[in-house]
Amino acid sequence: MPLPRTVVFAVPADVHLLDLAGPTQVFSTADDVVGGGVGGAYRLGYVSLDGSDAVVSHQGLRLPVPRDWPELGDRDLVVVPGWRVGGRAAARPLPQVARTALVAHHERGGRIASVCAGAFALAAAGLLNGRRATTHHDVQDELARRHPTVQVVRDVLFVVDGRIATSAGIASGIDLALHLVAADHGPAVAARVARTLVVPARRNGSAPQASAMLRHRDHLADLVHRAQDVLDARFTEPLPLDELAGSLGVSPRTLTRRFRAATGLTPLTYQQELRLERAAVLQEQGWTQDAAARAAGLADARVLRRLRAASPSARAGSR
Repeated sequence: MPLPRTVVFAVPADVHLLDLAGPTQVFSTADDVVGGGVGGAYRLGYVSLDGSDAVVSHQGLRLPVPRDWPELGDRDLVVVPGWRVGGRAAARPLPQVARTALVAHHERGGRIASVCAGAFALAAAGLLNGRRATTHHDVQDELARRHPTVQVVRDVLFVVDGRIATSAGIASGIDLALHLVAADHGPAVAARVARTLVVPARRNGSAPQASAMLRHRDHLADLVHRAQDVLDARFTEPLPLDELAGSLGVSPRTLTRRFRAATGLTPLTYQQELRLERAAVLQEQGWTQDAAARAAGLADARVLRRLRAASPSARAGSR
């Protein structure tokens, strides 16, 4: 069991409930999947971004939240949800206490994420200087105008630049949270969380298509689903076709034929797609290509490059 991580939501006034509730639900469900629902994977916490002892959401719900920031370590994550931006400036003053807490957490090696207008808080703290970032499409121009040192990436779901991640807002906060869960615990856990929440698991911020774990699940072949369950859990391991087929009680030829009919791929190609996705997630987190390749079950970066060039997703232009 990996050590638990604390995820603290720095809640602003006029917060959009889905900006807060979407990522919260993702991490809570991930804890159910990985940590048994008792904080074994993620422990959730809340603090007022503005220093008040209660926040009223844009939808009118009053949320009592602590005023004092908790102690955080380098494994932990701070998420700044967004607030209503329609008809008003997204930028707003950032209290010095919040600025100091955000900067200190990042300097000690922690991760920070934002949803929607939360990117303005990160920019006000100086955390986005020289970094790639995104926000809701309605206020991308304002972010670029107010903070010209930020490299605003437009019309994407989310952007990860080192240990700082920003998302476009509202439902895309769920996509970002799933991505962070995949980075922490692997794509199989993220896919299980996505299925539990009945949402698609996207591979990255710019690709709208679902993860391979879900993209090739739109069939009713029970044998193939069971084979995919094994591959999803063990895709980094050597898994000979004979061993996989034997564990399912069929011949390698039968498994290959049925797998291809249901998914359009062989079991090996499916496993390779999972490895490519895992390596991509790790590289987005700052891993070297060689380290990401080995962690995904590949021999080295050369094999990773060769598989990327040959993969169906690469030929389809999704990478």
